[in-house]
Amino acid sequence: MSTDGWKNFGRYGANRDPGNVHGAVALAQALEDALERMIIDGGIRSPATTRRGLMARMNYLNTTAGGAQALADAGVTAHPSTLRAWTRGARSPRPENLEAVDTAYWNLRAANVLANPGALKQHLNRGGQGTRVEIHPINQAVVDAPRRRDNLRVRKLQVRYVWDAAVDALVDGNLGALEDVWDDVIADLDSDWGAYTYVGHIGLGA
Repeated sequence: MSTDGWKNFGRYGANRDPGNVHGAVALAQALEDALERMIIDGGIRSPATTRRGLMARMNYLNTTAGGAQALADAGVTAHPSTLRAWTRGARSPRPENLEAVDTAYWNLRAANVLANPGALKQHLNRGGQGTRVEIHPINQAVVDAPRRRDNLRVRKLQVRYVWDAAVDALVDGNLGALEDVWDDVIADLDSDWGAYTYVGHIGLGA
């Protein structure tokens, strides 16, 4: 595929696969995936169906700002004395209430993680070591045969110094700023950078 094909994406059919996207779009998705992993990996491991798991969720909801509202939003209307009994492990909720408590917990944890982008920045910066980025090239099968670059391969880079800007752009929904970040990332690919302006997938080792 010629350089013009990268500058004028889709001219030779690369846009026939909706998975072929600008690196900024793929980077945004990769950052959202990293956020989701942070939410899950840092959360309560014990299932809500266990006494320990229920008590831990109720304790979080009772001691964290917004917990009461999260329970209400999830549809929990139990009397305060019932909520205290759940928290102590003295009583177990009905299945529908147990599911609602679990929903309330994860919704509140997600909101708190999303409200603290600094934690994601720290996670990605790793004290200056940065994060491993795995770049998968676009699906060449949909490109017009004479313009294919079948020699493209998955590239792996240890990326530093861009993560604060990347997270800020994600939080702000600023795709233009993410495009600038992506340009900085692929600049390390030297003369091959243009072939990775658009990609099939980006994975983050975080």
